[in-house]
Amino acid sequence: MTFDRLDLVSKLYQPSGWPRVLEAAAGQRSTGPLVVDLDPTTFCDLACPECISGKLLNQGRFTPERLAELAHELVEMSVRGVVLIGGGEPLAHRGTRKVLQILGEAGIAIGVVTNGTMIQQNLDELAQYASWVRVSMDAGTSETYGIFRPDRKNRSVFDKVIANMRLLAEAKKGALGYSFLVMTRRQPDGTVVSNHHEVLTAARLARDIGCDYFETKAMFDDEHHVIQVSEDILGSVDEQLREARELTDDTFEIVNSSTLTSLRNRVGPVQPKDYQRCPVAELRTLVTPSGVYVCSYHRGNPLAKIGDAVTEPLPDIWAASDRGIVDPSRDCRFHCARHRSNLELHQIGAGATASEPSVDYDPFI
Repeated sequence: MTFDRLDLVSKLYQPSGWPRVLEAAAGQRSTGPLVVDLDPTTFCDLACPECISGKLLNQGRFTPERLAELAHELVEMSVRGVVLIGGGEPLAHRGTRKVLQILGEAGIAIGVVTNGTMIQQNLDELAQYASWVRVSMDAGTSETYGIFRPDRKNRSVFDKVIANMRLLAEAKKGALGYSFLVMTRRQPDGTVVSNHHEVLTAARLARDIGCDYFETKAMFDDEHHVIQVSEDILGSVDEQLREARELTDDTFEIVNSSTLTSLRNRVGPVQPKDYQRCPVAELRTLVTPSGVYVCSYHRGNPLAKIGDAVTEPLPDIWAASDRGIVDPSRDCRFHCARHRSNLELHQIGAGATASEPSVDYDPFI
């Protein structure tokens, strides 16, 4: 079965998650999240100047033992999907391999968002258990990579990451993605540097590596508003993507994120919302060493923190917490990938379901 991995609304209509979807749609407290974003660590070995989580790095930690306990708690809560993400670099924690094993052997779908520098050290577990691995690249050459994704010694590790991706492409059971964030930077002298000219080069490289998909995305500011780009840059990206579509076949696809679509439609950085409660917060949550938060958009926001998973069991946090502490109409005026899902959930709650769920195909709502 083929599917649009970014069609989050359709993913609501799957039988294994439907009872909790109905709870959330009815405005009830769900019995547990369907998907958990888990930051194993707040450490990262790169020093990307535009990192949206830069101010949150190196804050708190899970011991390997507590991280393994968390994995067992996720199994206990009947979570369907876990995304290892950050924050920091998820593969940098020495306990991540055990987490992959625990979740994978329990049949929980696993996604991994990584910078790719430590794929080799985690290769066996990633190849065996990951449903998908998405590598944040943002470049098609070592030179551009070094400008936007330097390591802590200001070096480009592009060749190392590409070699790691080739290793995973050979061994993987799940999907491998090449992620390209369209970026611009104004230098102190007023000149602007960008990576936009390498979209096609990167797409070709992704296919050569053996990736299953190539994804382009727009850049966010620190408050998750989509950063607008010039017509020239957007036109260049679109022209390259049109050419890149000639690379697609049954084994390789070009994926456009909703953020890039918003740039094309010139909707601006603000996404107004007229509802006061986020139903998706009952279905998806974020667990980090610095706290458990209502969602990943509010990572590090003390007003959206619902517990401390370093010291408290996650089932206890979920049972006691109020996921309604965030008011989307007030607190979420940035672009949210799950805004349409929230609108759909309100429709489901009103009895206007689009269809009866028939088959499970992708738990990452």
